[in-house]
Amino acid sequence: MINEMKRIYCIVLAMILCNAEFAFSQIEKVIVEPYYISDSLDATDTTGGLLEIGSTTYRIYIDLAPGVKLRKIYGDQNHPLKFSSTERVFNNSADGLTFAKDFNRSRLGENTVALDSWLTLGQTTRIGAKTYFGVLKSQDVSGSFIGGVNNDGGSAAIPGGLLTNNDPAAGIPIAVSDGMDTMNTIPSSWADYGFINDTSGVDSTIFGSAKQGNEFVSYNAALMNSGVSGVNADSNIVLVAQITTKGQISFDLNIEVEVPAFPNPVYVKYVSEFVNGESNSDTLKLSPFLRYPASCGCTDPNFLEYNASFSCNNVDSCLTRIIFGCTDTLACNYDASANYNLPGLCCYPGNCSDRDIGIVCPSFQLVGIPIGLWICILIR
Repeated sequence: MINEMKRIYCIVLAMILCNAEFAFSQIEKVIVEPYYISDSLDATDTTGGLLEIGSTTYRIYIDLAPGVKLRKIYGDQNHPLKFSSTERVFNNSADGLTFAKDFNRSRLGENTVALDSWLTLGQTTRIGAKTYFGVLKSQDVSGSFIGGVNNDGGSAAIPGGLLTNNDPAAGIPIAVSDGMDTMNTIPSSWADYGFINDTSGVDSTIFGSAKQGNEFVSYNAALMNSGVSGVNADSNIVLVAQITTKGQISFDLNIEVEVPAFPNPVYVKYVSEFVNGESNSDTLKLSPFLRYPASCGCTDPNFLEYNASFSCNNVDSCLTRIIFGCTDTLACNYDASANYNLPGLCCYPGNCSDRDIGIVCPSFQLVGIPIGLWICILIR
């Protein structure tokens, strides 16, 4: 009987663990990289508009499982796409663009264009036959064409160029590693909606320079292409946004990925939050990593406090270790120490799941059982 109980325990625990892993197994994490922090030299430029001293340029990456491709970031009626900051979001008023794929590389050497706020699916710029993609500065071994001698110095013609700040809070200086490299496989079939007005051609969101703001929320927007992987296939980290602001950023992302499978790839949507009635399925899954700042709590499924919506672990939140057992007081094998009921373990006279009640409950004696309890047990 002990072996049978252990077997059931293991099956249930495995189901819990698999559900936790399966829910967001294609998304390993989301990375927010401090890309650059502006200084007094950058603030001298008036061509690209006001860039406040101490503004941080953040890059947002999605770390996917190897072989998975990112096809879309989106917002729909149940899952809004959100980006916000506690302060104004900077957009270069001279040459800023909504989507990084549209930048010509030569433009990134002008004033503060390289710090513009935009969206993308991997691609950052292009020149001639070369197409560049975002990569973490720590993984960039190709050098830089951004900042310093590669910059025109802005409206004040600063000698040595702008974007030279080497504040350690932003990691590797962008004049050393610009976080961009080429890749052999180039995505195609770009499409978008919900950002640029179809009639005027103007982007009035925080990713355009027509209107200043600090928040973008849309229930009907998307940027998509044929599918893109990270520059480094092993880590498979894909850039999705760059935001420059003096404030603290937050976001909720929803994405669609292409998962390799035989005979055809599988397309799966991941969202930052479920609405009532939604649950993980083959085509729609919850990933707590898609919400920033991270929500921390108990991520250990061995504890009752476990919640799949947490993206980071707080060990102090894991308080009550799960104890499997039968918690029905009318069962002969009722376990007062259990806090997670397994109905299949409960044993009653005439209903013991084809098990020998004498073995399951060796101390159980029919003699002396109150008639009321006996009837209740039989009815069950």
